[in-house]
Amino acid sequence: MSVKAYLEITMVINNTNRPAAAKVYTDYRQPFLEQIKGAVTKELLIRDEDVQVLHGFDSVENAKAHLDSEMFKNDVFVGLKPLWSADPDVKIYQLA
Repeated sequence: MSVKAYLEITMVINNTNRPAAAKVYTDYRQPFLEQIKGAVTKELLIRDEDVQVLHGFDSVENAKAHLDSEMFKNDVFVGLKPLWSADPDVKIYQLA
């Protein structure tokens, strides 16, 4: 299965909260890859100004569906929300 779409979630997270955010990423990376329909990759990207999680999917439809999944709404979102300094920026890209 190859990546055909990306779900990019960019979050502003203070340096003091970044270890907790990395734990959420680590805790849910493998379950995401094993349980979410169409999931192909998941990467954590860190910059001074923000943190991004880049999810690779086999289709745009599966990338959109993940935002409504129980894992995202009840586990990942709940774990990350208290760590944000601002609302996250969510984008979906289709590969050309």
